[in-house]
Amino acid sequence: MNYQLLLPEVFLFLWAILIFVLDFFWRREKQNLGYVALVGVILTMLLALNSPQGKLFGGMFLADSLSSFFNMIFLLTGFLAIASSIDFVRRLRAHQGEYFALLLLCMVGMMFLASAGELITLYVALELTTISLYVLAAYLKNDSFAPLTTRLKSSEAGLKYLILGAVSSAILLYGISLIFGLTGTTFLKEIKMALITKFLSYGEIGSALILSFVFFIAGFGFKLALVPFHMWVPDVYEGAPTPITAFLSVASKAAGLVAFIRVFFESFLVFQVDWVLLMAVLAALAMIIGNIIALLQTNIKRMLAYSSIAQIGYILLGIVAATSRGLASVSFYVFVYLFANMGAFIAAIAFSHTTGSDEIKDYAGLSRRSPVLAAMMAVFMLSLVGIPPLAGFTGKYFLFSAAIEQGWIWLVVVAILTSVISLYYYVGVVRQMYFKSR
Repeated sequence: MNYQLLLPEVFLFLWAILIFVLDFFWRREKQNLGYVALVGVILTMLLALNSPQGKLFGGMFLADSLSSFFNMIFLLTGFLAIASSIDFVRRLRAHQGEYFALLLLCMVGMMFLASAGELITLYVALELTTISLYVLAAYLKNDSFAPLTTRLKSSEAGLKYLILGAVSSAILLYGISLIFGLTGTTFLKEIKMALITKFLSYGEIGSALILSFVFFIAGFGFKLALVPFHMWVPDVYEGAPTPITAFLSVASKAAGLVAFIRVFFESFLVFQVDWVLLMAVLAALAMIIGNIIALLQTNIKRMLAYSSIAQIGYILLGIVAATSRGLASVSFYVFVYLFANMGAFIAAIAFSHTTGSDEIKDYAGLSRRSPVLAAMMAVFMLSLVGIPPLAGFTGKYFLFSAAIEQGWIWLVVVAILTSVISLYYYVGVVRQMYFKSR
């Protein structure tokens, strides 16, 4: 077996352990563990770029083009989250090692998730990812420099994320148990063959398989922040440290997305008629509810939280198309979304560090006080809404065309109309910066 396939994941895991060790011996006032973490991520990127393709342990671990692409998404997102966290964590002077090491462990879980070719492996990788995020979401609860309300919101974020995450994990496990009972295997390719054999024998899909689809969609829907599994998003995004919120908004969605692609496109694609319509309805609900509620927000983090719910609705247009072109459009849009959304959050972090506020009204007159920051925020906002010639427009064009090609006209109409709604609150931030004064 070619154990070199595991080298990026194992290296990053060991680097996370190294940060724990350095934190134990390094004097607090001289710590620069954020830079150590950045070096680890860069080295992992180099290893991932030069890693061969193949499979290990009979197909439990798959190193292919899909895992390679999403690994780079996770690593790039983690790099930006760590870079934007360094000054923030240094100010607290406590738990630096835990913060950066848990971020790295979360990325390790995501990388294993992208390469999972078997359901138990996928579940364990998902838990490694989410347990780290539960802790990071509550990171501010012991921040002696923060107001009491901030500490309470952080505690609430971690607790709410933990409880709802545990429920979603239980639902996903129940779906896995149903599939195992139906097929006698947890390997994705073997599940596909077993289900095809049963379908050819009986001529119809059973109610237990339909129920398993529902449980899988519910379990992955929590990670994707799909309506109606989105109830954790606003409070967790607001209460978590802003760099963690940025990381959650991109990496957590990408992790849920690659898990969904692995399971539904590897094992259940032959039964797409039975789950694609459900995904189309959920995508429409995400776009409608996410955009409408985002209109009402006055806090930049909560606004971006609800807009991220809408964004996953747009991404699902490529999933609903269920074609290679649809998956290609999803990949392109996720890459664009990484930089646009992370950039918006990093700009919000810079503004918050200067003013101590996350309120949209406080962005008034920013173009005169900090023209570069205002220009960057404007570009990211306009890219998220899909204004040409920015990359967000190109990404949405690919998604819409993939869906239209498969006949999903009504869903594309919903996407276009809700994009018009999103124009109001995204451009509202730009209006505050350029046309309002304090």
